[in-house]
Amino acid sequence: MKQKVVIKVSMPCERSRSRAMALVARAHGVLSMEITGGDARDKLEVVGDGVDAARLVSCLRRKLGHAEILLVEEVKDKMAEEPEEPTVQHEAAVEPPPRCYHSCHDCHHHHHPPPMVVCEEPSNCPIM
Repeated sequence: MKQKVVIKVSMPCERSRSRAMALVARAHGVLSMEITGGDARDKLEVVGDGVDAARLVSCLRRKLGHAEILLVEEVKDKMAEEPEEPTVQHEAAVEPPPRCYHSCHDCHHHHHPPPMVVCEEPSNCPIM
């Protein structure tokens, strides 16, 4: 599911903005990002598929200071919003996908690792 996350981040200078963009770019599932917020330029709009907003904000807080989630919403595709013209469809025989009845390595389903936000610098927090 594609979603848009708007995060307010403390970014007083260009260096902190570039650090924030670098952190967000490394997060799992991020498709696009943009700095918004008018003259203050203190908001990050992140669009992605399966982005963990809580982990992302936690990492931004550790690296940059204050960060908070302002909005999380689902992004709908433009193609899905437009009404489709009625078309004439011919019924065709639909064959089910072939099944694998023997044991082989190609038939196993592989699960992807859970999404992660990578923070390379060590933290001063004694709990972590």
